Amino acid sequence: MDDSNEPKVNRRSFLQYALSGGVTAGLANLTIMKDAFAQAPAGPIVIGHHCEQTGGFASWGYWHDKAAQKAVALVNKQGGIAGRKVELVTEDTESNPASGARKLRNLIQRSNAEFVMGSVHSGIMLASIPIATELKTIYMSMGEATEATGSKGTRYSFRTGMDTYSLAAAGVPWCMENLGKNWTVVYADYAWGQSHFQEAKAVVERLGGKVVGNIPVPLDAKDFVPYLTQIPAETQVVFSIFFGSLSVAFYTQAKSMGIGKKMKMYSVSGTLEAIAPADIEGAAEGVYVLENFPRMAKYKDDAFHKEHNKIMEIDDVDAREANSKRVMAKSHAWQSWEDMFTLKAAIEASGYKTRKDTEGVIRALEGLQMKNSLGHPQGDKILRKEDHSGILDCYISRIENGRLEVKRKIPKEDLAKNMPVRHDLSKMPA
Repeated sequence: MDDSNEPKVNRRSFLQYALSGGVTAGLANLTIMKDAFAQAPAGPIVIGHHCEQTGGFASWGYWHDKAAQKAVALVNKQGGIAGRKVELVTEDTESNPASGARKLRNLIQRSNAEFVMGSVHSGIMLASIPIATELKTIYMSMGEATEATGSKGTRYSFRTGMDTYSLAAAGVPWCMENLGKNWTVVYADYAWGQSHFQEAKAVVERLGGKVVGNIPVPLDAKDFVPYLTQIPAETQVVFSIFFGSLSVAFYTQAKSMGIGKKMKMYSVSGTLEAIAPADIEGAAEGVYVLENFPRMAKYKDDAFHKEHNKIMEIDDVDAREANSKRVMAKSHAWQSWEDMFTLKAAIEASGYKTRKDTEGVIRALEGLQMKNSLGHPQGDKILRKEDHSGILDCYISRIENGRLEVKRKIPKEDLAKNMPVRHDLSKMPA
């Protein structure tokens, strides 16, 4: 076919168009682009990644690290940030708050990271925000304890993803209406689990329900029977908050005791991150889960989602990595990808040159709107100005035949109505 009359679009402009949300087909061509950035005299922009490469959160950290590296490669193919190459420097938090705090200082003071994409471990995240604030460095939080964009937040802490406040606001009302009003919360006894308990309890009680059971479980627990036997008989909904091997142990032992036959079971995506329900022999079958990025591509069926999956080397059904069969921590690791493009937008909008311009980046982030695109494959969202919280669509799913089948989409507009601003970080000093 003669295409001589077709408009000529260079690869760099094509990529920019895709990242801004203008392309719906042909995105696979992006992977063959040549490096397009021109190194600016100011040198590279150093972005730190505070990542759980070892320890209890390593199964998540693998995906956060991979997503960050893939995003940086794509940004640099586009031309970098404001014409400057991005240099990613990663420090392993070891899934430990004390180690994580020390590693954050390394990132900022030794590696000269000008911005940091933060930890998904809530304890590490909360230990890190005071350090980032002291060193006047923007910290893109990824853990879910609401305090990071709430009572312990500062002008320097942001989070594009969900937290325990928004997860409760999104999921609990639907569950109260559809699953039951008497709740028992069984949770890992540390910042993340404790925060989930407090936020869910507040919504349950506000909507006329009752928390009849409050069961914290030590992080080193292996035998869940003593805790499962504490669940009151009048419980209608069991809300469980664990991660990794703790989740597997909880679901397996709860099934053996027939808990799911007596009560509805509900949780959030973090409890099954990097875990395929089919791999735990039906232990989580029938559990309702709040996802913030559908594991199955058919529930957000657009070219950006599918191209992101392709770049991350996962399939569109079970989110398994092609060469290893690992399951992507998909409802969280997208933040490592999207935060790179979020920082790019704010840095370029503010005219940032050096650290003295950081306050301008903060202002650009406050209220930033992000459009569904290759740079933001999770979908449209906003960084709310007042509390620096991500407001985004999320999904109620149910595990059926070993897969997460979406039952209800919770639009970001409904989420915003259910989570009024409680803290105004934008009025704090920078």
